Amino acid sequence: MRILQAASEVFPYSKTGGLADMVAGLAKGLAANGMATQVVTPLYRGIRERLEGLSDWGSLEIPMGWSARTGNVLQYVSSPGLTVYFIDEPGYFDRDGIYNFDGQDFDDNGERYIFFSKCVVELAKRLEVDLIHAHDWQTGLIPALVEQQAVDGRWEKRPKICFSIHNLVYQGIFPYADFRKTGLGDHYFHFERLEYFGQMNCLKGGITLADWISTVSPTYATEITTQEYGATLDAALRERSDRLTGILNGVDYEEWKTVGNPHIRNAYSIDDLRGKSLQKRALQKEFGLPQSSKIPLFGCVTRLDPNQKGIDILLDALKAIMDEAFQFVLLGSGNKDFEEAFLAIADANPKHIGCRIGYDHSLAHRIEAGCDFFLMPSRYEPCGLNQMYSLRYGAIPIVRGVGGLEDTVVELHEDPVLGNGIKFQDYSAAALANCIRRALIYFENPKLMKRLRVAGMKADHSWNSTAVAYQALYERILAI
Repeated sequence: MRILQAASEVFPYSKTGGLADMVAGLAKGLAANGMATQVVTPLYRGIRERLEGLSDWGSLEIPMGWSARTGNVLQYVSSPGLTVYFIDEPGYFDRDGIYNFDGQDFDDNGERYIFFSKCVVELAKRLEVDLIHAHDWQTGLIPALVEQQAVDGRWEKRPKICFSIHNLVYQGIFPYADFRKTGLGDHYFHFERLEYFGQMNCLKGGITLADWISTVSPTYATEITTQEYGATLDAALRERSDRLTGILNGVDYEEWKTVGNPHIRNAYSIDDLRGKSLQKRALQKEFGLPQSSKIPLFGCVTRLDPNQKGIDILLDALKAIMDEAFQFVLLGSGNKDFEEAFLAIADANPKHIGCRIGYDHSLAHRIEAGCDFFLMPSRYEPCGLNQMYSLRYGAIPIVRGVGGLEDTVVELHEDPVLGNGIKFQDYSAAALANCIRRALIYFENPKLMKRLRVAGMKADHSWNSTAVAYQALYERILAI
């Protein structure tokens, strides 16, 4: 089985979010399970300089409307069984930023990822792959491009396409002028394919034309077929619900670990949790909070996204419990109004709240390791990774029961043995505040706290099991 993973970002070469982590983790998991694995992604600025061992593989001449562009392909053997191909086209990819710069999307993003998708198709042809696993809107045109070439007789045996949705909200919507650059026949600009209110919707193309659709958690796969979570594409997803599968993302436990972790000074484990207590004190000191093991410490590492991450209800919930004995630390960036609001509440309550604006990978590890509880009050969450990091780090997650949060966090009343966290359903500050108050009660019971911590640390969300699930899905698709 020859599989080509196609993604606009892949960790550690490029990253803006969970897509990069997922593709990297899946590729490593497949290779570790003995499957020769290939990944293709753009060569963004700085990758060449950071990466030793790149070699020239060849070039691809790609028609783009009335002209053509050349994509030089560089090859990198990341590890035994895992090869990464980089598409080098400086005019499209040698920029400050991947999709945007200084908060503004690049005007030619449609053209950039039309070009990338065409390169993927031509590379897949030369590599003679059996299946292309395309990820998110940036690769949503691949099914149409492959189908049209197959009709034109340009494939001896066309590859099957698995299309993964990582976040349905981001759809890649561009004007008809960009559609003309795809080279696709006008019949693809139709409401049952790519057309979307007079524009081209790349994600919709992947949904309507791929052989199979996957997404990043079982619950999210169900949610996106509803009007509430379907982001206007729920009808298209219901139409294809018989070929829609949710597979939970995994965690790279070589990176996210409590022993032998360069980001954590005090190691700890299920058998010896003393190091976590030391990490808590170190975190309190780092944020200028009173150092005490008797004060419950809540943490949050997040994008300050007003639409997805529940930041509005988090702020209001913190204000509602300010009379309680608790501490809270935040690491995040995004919406400027929320950045200012968190800085203000931290400044007004220096004994309760600490705040860092920005992103610091090492500090994210220290927050997970040092806090007692981790807050993720998302409005929606396709999969989520921080709750799985929290479980492994013995930080009890408090989450809204949506998407992957519902699939990974278990309440005690749901399972007394596997119970590892706290969930709420109503999207409101009051519901979140009630969960925080419940956590304060749990904190007063050391035996219960240890029980929840240990259950979380035992949970297995490794990429190995995820890779096995995808291998089974690939076999199912190839059998169609």
